[in-house]
Amino acid sequence: MSQMTEIRWHGRAGQGVVTAGELLAESAMVEGKYFQSFPEYGSERMGAPIKSYTRISDEPIEFHCPILDPDMIIVVNPNLLGVVDLTEGLKPEGTVIINTPDSPAEIRAKLGFEKGTVWCLDATKIAMEEFRRDIPSTMMLGVVAKATGIINLEPAIELTRERLGEKLRAEIVEANVRTLERAYSECVKG
Repeated sequence: MSQMTEIRWHGRAGQGVVTAGELLAESAMVEGKYFQSFPEYGSERMGAPIKSYTRISDEPIEFHCPILDPDMIIVVNPNLLGVVDLTEGLKPEGTVIINTPDSPAEIRAKLGFEKGTVWCLDATKIAMEEFRRDIPSTMMLGVVAKATGIINLEPAIELTRERLGEKLRAEIVEANVRTLERAYSECVKG
């Protein structure tokens, strides 16, 4: 039986949500899985709430549409809590991964998400320490690797080096790698 994981990303325009979804999909491809990754476009202006989607499957994916009933949501910007219905359609046994200094219990209460799993990571803090800028999206792959096993950390690190190395200085690429490693080790499950 085929296994497909559907992921909906929430963030704000300019935070790298689309790039992170693409890196997640490509990491799965390296591991022999099929994928889709695409944004939902609307009136994107810097800072506007956006969604992006990623599907990862053991078999070819025959359809292309927004993900309405995700297995997982990844929230890159915690300021979307209370602004956007983040858990809309999320399966009861689903997974929430969120960039926040709050505990999983606090997030569970704020979202009214009683079942499933909540993973928290203060990705903004890590981004500020490593980049001096609030760009937390890519490091969420480290949490996905630890939380789900649908990808492994090493392929995500190698793809980050490859993709970002084409356009960024080596020290910035290595800072991104450090954030992935830190995200993997510093995320908290609840």
